[in-house]
Amino acid sequence: MALNKVDICGVNTSRLPILSDEDKEHLFRRMEAGDSEARKDLIVGNLRLVLSVLKRFHHTSENADDLFQIGCVGLIKAIDNFDTSLGVKFSTYAVPMILGEVKRYLRDDHAIRVSRSLKDIAYKAIYAKEMLLKENDKEPTIEEIAEAIELPKEDVLMALDAISSPLSLYEPVYQDDGDNLYLMDQVRDKKCTEDAWVDDYALKNAISHLNEREHNIIKLRFFEGKTQTEVANEIAISQAQVSRLEKGALKNLRKWL
Repeated sequence: MALNKVDICGVNTSRLPILSDEDKEHLFRRMEAGDSEARKDLIVGNLRLVLSVLKRFHHTSENADDLFQIGCVGLIKAIDNFDTSLGVKFSTYAVPMILGEVKRYLRDDHAIRVSRSLKDIAYKAIYAKEMLLKENDKEPTIEEIAEAIELPKEDVLMALDAISSPLSLYEPVYQDDGDNLYLMDQVRDKKCTEDAWVDDYALKNAISHLNEREHNIIKLRFFEGKTQTEVANEIAISQAQVSRLEKGALKNLRKWL
């Protein structure tokens, strides 16, 4: 997605105005008084905020114009619903709204579908998180967010996870002198560990010391899961002989292991 271009949806982003906090406060007062021009000025004056949010989606293949329009929908919703009496900066309120609108579009435009109720919980949680961060100057815990919106923490976790954007295993998470560390490098494989490789090699080495009949019995019994009776029928000996040979083979394996 190319966000570094100057013209998006016919808007020259290099010439967008920047509003001070005082400007925004004045425009919101005018808008509350019914001034429609003030609303338009607030929208245009906060388009840079939309662009800053869209930078989080630079890794997607979506068209920048499309995402910009969706982000503007979130901005307009934020402007129309912002409560100036709360004493919160407009950007603190607007960013989660814009972010949520874009994520909703990305979710709904693909095969993955998230229920409306989960989305609503997630958006409430995001807004609560921003408010708590503003109030306490530290990242809130899931428990604190859940308490703020009066919902179980399990519901909050599920909702936030549902709207989170999937990451590629080849997403760079760190770079050092041009060498990227990818997400897949941080994923632990609990099966193919170094110990597992060593154990597997040791077992194969031990089995190689068995004679052909012992090797066949161990393979049929422990790798194919057959009973001693089934093994006896397959290799045409008695079950008692299978039992004796199996015990001898296991004794040899323990010696080599």
